[in-house]
Amino acid sequence: MKKLSARRRHPLAALVVLLFALAATGGLYAAFAPAKPAQAEGAATALSDIEEGKKLYLSGCSSCHGLNGQGSSDGPSLVGVGAAAVDFQVMTGRMPMQQQGPQAPRKPVVFTQEQSDQLGAFIASLGAGPAVPREEDYALEEGNNAMIAEGGELFRTNCSQCHNFAGEGGALPDGKFAPSLVDVDPKHIYEAMLTGPQNMPSFPDTIMPPEQKKAIVTYITGVTKDEPNPGGLGLGRLGPVSEGLFVWIFGLGFLIAAAIWIAARTPKARTK
Repeated sequence: MKKLSARRRHPLAALVVLLFALAATGGLYAAFAPAKPAQAEGAATALSDIEEGKKLYLSGCSSCHGLNGQGSSDGPSLVGVGAAAVDFQVMTGRMPMQQQGPQAPRKPVVFTQEQSDQLGAFIASLGAGPAVPREEDYALEEGNNAMIAEGGELFRTNCSQCHNFAGEGGALPDGKFAPSLVDVDPKHIYEAMLTGPQNMPSFPDTIMPPEQKKAIVTYITGVTKDEPNPGGLGLGRLGPVSEGLFVWIFGLGFLIAAAIWIAARTPKARTK
């Protein structure tokens, strides 16, 4: 027992343990030290985007939405809307608005994508909200017939009541309207479903999973770009309203004109 105890207290054992601890510490430091500058750089970039976004916001947006995004009588609160809402509104030209009205129409874009990202970073710092979707979230899968069929069913169930079954848009009460989805960027369609701009309800991931939103985007893009008109003139694909109006104006007008022309050439009319 005495010999075993002496071996455990041998000074070399403590030295070996110390050397092993120093080597392990050095190895761990060498492995993890390079990540710290990258993290600091990323944090600095995020802070820089927020600061630049705040400058842009104060120079152009605060007059309607308030100095801190709290909203006012001229514009809603932006706290919690997220960067996705900013990207949709700014990169479709809806914001900034030219004048107050029932709805912000699509128009030429004022800001660059970089400026939009900076504005989004600042708005996101005011409160948690939907982030800008990744490209793979809305990338089209045109050859995936199962996804296209699912997207068509989802679109007819959730969207066609306002946007028309072919995505041509439609009128809403009080001067509002559902905009046309023709030639709309897939990213912006996805962001609209995610954030619910203006009169549109939102479809967050808890209500509509990302796969279903992607299916709708794929379907809309295929219908509005590649769907033919086998019956001839599409008439805006607005259904019986536009078709009936066409018949009344041109069809009935042609019959009236033909009746007048025939009556003017009867023998009785010529004797007069």
